[in-house]
Amino acid sequence: MKKSNDDLILIVDALNLFTRHFVAHPARGVNGEHVGGIVGFMYAIADFSERFKPSQIIVVWEGGGSSRRRSIFKDYKQKRRPAKLNRFNEEGEMPDTVENRNHQISILVEIMKNLPIVQAYVPDCEADDVIGYISKYRFKDSRKLIVSSDKDFYQLLDNSTIIYSPTWKKFITRKEVLEKFEISPENFCLAKSICGDPSDNIAGVDRVGFKTLSKRFPEFSQQSSISISDVISKCKLMLSEGNNLKAIKNISESEGLIKRNWSLIYLDTANLAAHQISKINYILDNFKPDRKKIQVMRTLIREGIQTFNIDRLFLSLNHVGRT
Repeated sequence: MKKSNDDLILIVDALNLFTRHFVAHPARGVNGEHVGGIVGFMYAIADFSERFKPSQIIVVWEGGGSSRRRSIFKDYKQKRRPAKLNRFNEEGEMPDTVENRNHQISILVEIMKNLPIVQAYVPDCEADDVIGYISKYRFKDSRKLIVSSDKDFYQLLDNSTIIYSPTWKKFITRKEVLEKFEISPENFCLAKSICGDPSDNIAGVDRVGFKTLSKRFPEFSQQSSISISDVISKCKLMLSEGNNLKAIKNISESEGLIKRNWSLIYLDTANLAAHQISKINYILDNFKPDRKKIQVMRTLIREGIQTFNIDRLFLSLNHVGRT
């Protein structure tokens, strides 16, 4: 990554990044309340801005989940549990993390309203879909860096889009995905549709994982996209030629499941309503960057956050939002 990126757009999967710091950062306010999510998130933004020097930062929040996905599969993401702190308080008890988490997020939203950072929140849809739209359509030809540890974004990788994983602390490009999974980004969504995604409660085809898929279907590593019908047709051909491998048989009998999973995993406009797309465009078109340092200081003081380096934050954002 170059050190000067006048046209780079930094797109942050906000809840993904926040949760990472919420569960691990030990910072507390003067009143004893946990504030690690706020402090860790804002230091991460400062760090990304210093390192990558984007011309624009877009922070995308979850909008309450996708009703369209739930209409396709009612148990979508139903087994997810709220994030918990990875430590106990002084009394040896686990704090009320849900209430504290929600409060910290509300404070972050308040703080960033006073910064040159676009915040996108679109009700009744997922941040993934908003990021997918921004990346594939709104800024199709711009250089983009997506900050997230979510593998669903691998399908967005192309010559103008890369990912930075806060978990791995490294860039994810086409090369890394191909080397790790032997699956190209162009075919990663289809591969996940076949293998499933337990983290989202999406069941895959029995006995089929990425290794099995890449071994039996080397075309998954190619840059050209393959379709569900391509895979099903090949499975049926292999069975007719005497290949009785259980995984091949299971895939050939699971076309409906794979198509359902595709509709849940694929990032495109199919899971966005017209008014939601209009909302995204309105947010981007009407954003006016602010640099209200005093207001941010007042918020931090009110929340008992005394150790945060606000000067570093504002200095890191000097080049953001300048047109």
